[in-house]
Amino acid sequence: MAYYSLLCYVEGTFFLPIFQIGLWLNQHMPFRIKVSLAVLLSLLTLLFVGPLITTVPPLENTVSAVSLADADSKFIDLGDLNVHYKTAGDPAADHVFILIHGFGSSLYTWHKLMPALAEQGYVLAFDRIAFGLTERPMRGDWTGESPYSDGAQREQLVELMTALGIDKAVLLGHSSGGALAAEFALEYPDKVEALVLFDPAVFRTGGAPAWSRFLLHTPQLNRIGPLIMRQFGGEPGQNFLKSAWYDPEKLSDDDRAAYQETLSVHDWDKALWELSKANQNTNLSKQLGAIEQPVLLISGEEDKVVPLDYTQRLADELGQAELETFSACGHIPQEECPDRVIPAVLAWLNTTLEP
Repeated sequence: MAYYSLLCYVEGTFFLPIFQIGLWLNQHMPFRIKVSLAVLLSLLTLLFVGPLITTVPPLENTVSAVSLADADSKFIDLGDLNVHYKTAGDPAADHVFILIHGFGSSLYTWHKLMPALAEQGYVLAFDRIAFGLTERPMRGDWTGESPYSDGAQREQLVELMTALGIDKAVLLGHSSGGALAAEFALEYPDKVEALVLFDPAVFRTGGAPAWSRFLLHTPQLNRIGPLIMRQFGGEPGQNFLKSAWYDPEKLSDDDRAAYQETLSVHDWDKALWELSKANQNTNLSKQLGAIEQPVLLISGEEDKVVPLDYTQRLADELGQAELETFSACGHIPQEECPDRVIPAVLAWLNTTLEP
């Protein structure tokens, strides 16, 4: 019924004026101009109405998040959101490390770093909303601010820390997770001991340009948006993953399976679309000077997603940050070059954190 009402609205507000204009053109315009305008009006009609009548087939072969859980998986309810996480190390340790993954990833990205950090303290890695095995709320499940927004994700991290009895932590963030960690440090400085940011997406954030973001909320794009997101489940998604590595041959079958897993949960396409709509360009780049915690920046020198120049600029603007770069390494250094990255991170933590 809502869909029929929408079509009636479109007919009354869009087609009727076009019809009236067409009558006037037919009486006053030369034939050549009539044809050109007819083509233009047809294209506009297709643009506005086409998405509304496009068939959106249901996703196939998806499963529940719980069915994909590992033996060491844990879940916690944060209000209306069920979050998947894993831990390692001694909960009574002096230092807590919270790991925040980037776009299109999951807590799997930290699987090589977690055991090493567990020898230094207590480690918590979690799946951000829209990824991994964390719940994916659908439109209509919430009122007010979208749970997929940057602000809501910062609140979710506060709630996670509170629920698990964590007062303060070292935040380690990758790509967009690095930007989220920096934003969190600005908003909740008393909860952040230090920052380790891996190829952080601060100056290159991706997503739709600011001027076009209002289009993401139109009925047309809301209908076909999930179809657009499904491209990540095919060859474009595989190419995106390969581009994040300097040497894609290093991608193991386990790596590919882990990244594919986040695209096999019910409604993953709709969740990615909600995330794309909710995230806005922040003023993080203008607030960098207010970050007071010690910062270590890690960058693959061959990163094509967040090029080294961007991370170097971040280091310059932060002032107090240390930058470690790694040759023959792409956008995910903690996975592609762990034998060099992990010792560098541990060495910095040992000299930076108070015993």
